[in-house]
Formats: sequence, C-alpha cells, structure tokens
Amino acid sequence: MNHTKILLVDDQPVSLLYLKKTLSKLPNMQITTCGNAHEALNLFPYQQWDLIVADYQMPGMNGLDFIRQFRQIKGSEETPILMVTASTDPNVKYQLLDLGIVDFLHKPADASEIIARARNLISLHKATVSLKNHNIELKKGVQEMTKVLAEREQESLIVLARAAESRDPQTGSHLLRMASYSRIIALALGLSEDEAEEIYLAAPMHDVGKIGIPDRILLKDGKLTPDEWLEMKRHTNYGYDILRSSVTPILKLGGVIALNHHEAWNGSGYPNGKKGDEIPLCARIVAVADVFDALMSPRPYKEAWSLDQALDELTNISGVRLDSACVDAFMQSIDSVKHIMTNYVDV
Repeated sequence: MNHTKILLVDDQPVSLLYLKKTLSKLPNMQITTCGNAHEALNLFPYQQWDLIVADYQMPGMNGLDFIRQFRQIKGSEETPILMVTASTDPNVKYQLLDLGIVDFLHKPADASEIIARARNLISLHKATVSLKNHNIELKKGVQEMTKVLAEREQESLIVLARAAESRDPQTGSHLLRMASYSRIIALALGLSEDEAEEIYLAAPMHDVGKIGIPDRILLKDGKLTPDEWLEMKRHTNYGYDILRSSVTPILKLGGVIALNHHEAWNGSGYPNGKKGDEIPLCARIVAVADVFDALMSPRPYKEAWSLDQALDELTNISGVRLDSACVDAFMQSIDSVKHIMTNYVDV
C-alpha cells in the first residue's frame, strides 16, 4: 500500500511536533518536517506530496512567498496546501487564495479540526489524481483505437482501389507511386501535413469507376472506337457515384478526385469541361501524379518513357492540360520523386 505523503513546514519546533503527532493519527501516513521554507523548497525535485501544511509567519521567507515559489515548480499545481496562520487580515487570505490555497487553519488549531481538514484535502487530492490518470488512460485508449480505425480505413481504401486496378494487369505499383507523388505535390504547394495525407489516402480512388467499364473496352488492345471511348470516359462519373454518398471524408474526397482528375486546365477535359480553378485542387494534384506515372509505365500500346522524356512532356502540357503550379511543385520535388520511383518498382 502506498503511503500518504505529508510535508510540514514551520519554524517552531513545538508546532512541528504537535502537527506531526496529530496527523500521525491518520492511517498510513509518511510525514516529513522542515524548519524553514528554503529547506522545504529543496525537497521538491525529489518528492511529490499529497498535502503540505505550512505556517504563514516564518522568518526569511514567509508562507506567502514559499507558496509563490512552490507553485512555479512543474507538477505542483494540484498539490493541496493547508495554511496555518494567526493573521486575521483579509488581504492575506485573498493573496493566499489567489495562489491556490484551498483551506486555512487559525492558531491555535484544534487537533480534531486539523485531522478533519487534512483528511478532506487528501481525499480530494487523491480523487483528482485518480480522475486525471483515468482520463489519461481513456485518452490513450481513444488514440489507439483511432489509430487502428485509421489503419483499417486506409487498408479498405487500398483494397477498393485495387479491386478496380486489378482488372488491368499492367498497373503494378501505380497506386502507391501516384498517391505518394500526390502527397509531395500537395506539400510543395504549401498544404498542411494533414491535408497532404488526406490526398494521399484518397488518390488511389481516382480510377475506382473502372469497375463499371466492360472488359471488352477496358482490356481492348487496339484503339477504342468513338462509342467505346465515350463509355471509357464514363468511369469518372461511375467513380463519383460509388463514393459520393459515403460518410467517410476520405471516400468523399476520393469521389471528388475520381470525377475531376481528367478535367483539363484549358477546359478540354472530361466529363464536364471544367477549366482552371473550377477544377478542385485535389484533382489537379492527382492529375499531375497520374499522368507522370502513366508516362513512366509500360503499356500494351507503348514503351515506358525515360524520366527526361516524361518531365519534358509535363512541361509541354503545363498550363494546357495540367495546372502549371502543380507541375512546378512536382518539378521542385524531383529528388523525392526519384526516391518514390526507386521504392515502388513494378514487379
């Protein structure tokens, strides 16, 4: 069983003896005595107290100055203090109250009163500490559960995105690369870490609407007919329809990206011909990441481009198909881009 720790501070040996003998009647007490305030202050780096009983009128440093210095010590805010005073000056009491003194004993103090007041303050302090510790544990539990839910949500997002991408065996690590490119573009544009992380998690949803495209079109080796191309373009609307009603913010953001990532800066894109700032920033960011990775990846109809060729193409379509600010942000982060390319190589 842990002892209840009490500190007595008084310059009068007789008063200290009386207080110690009286408070020793409480069960499981560990009582320390100090003959002056300086001696007491020197103990605080090494000990925490459940109650301090201090005399107001002490030479060198009175009780008011003692409490003032004590409250500056980290971790002292919740320690209850019982002040013993013979002063009847209300200003003294007001100053002590401002420093967090919650109770007073007026000399001469009756033993029964000392015990009752000490017991109440100790009980209140222990209940406060217990509640604080309980809240800390609850907070840790909530944080751990939030982390688990976030990990599960991220896993679900990737599974859903791969369900669409798995129909195209050439995509490989495309999802991880383009999501990572999207995050570094967002950060280079000055978005917060949280905003960049949301785009990173939502970016893999960009082509989820391909689930609704027939295999004869999606997997066709040759050039699509005008009608087939019209159907292929509908994957943006299909993706939006799948995701827009979700209560999960990341999935909602994924819906916005799915609908808009093929819109073009000059208005020549699809499905709605949006242009410039009409296109949501998240979709403009993902469009740069998606185009770059598509250029760098082999397809049945083309070889993989070199890095220089892909960067030249981004420059050529900057301000035409792609937002030039997003392209510039990508270019500024080329070292990070190369690192992502190295870490997520297609197998």
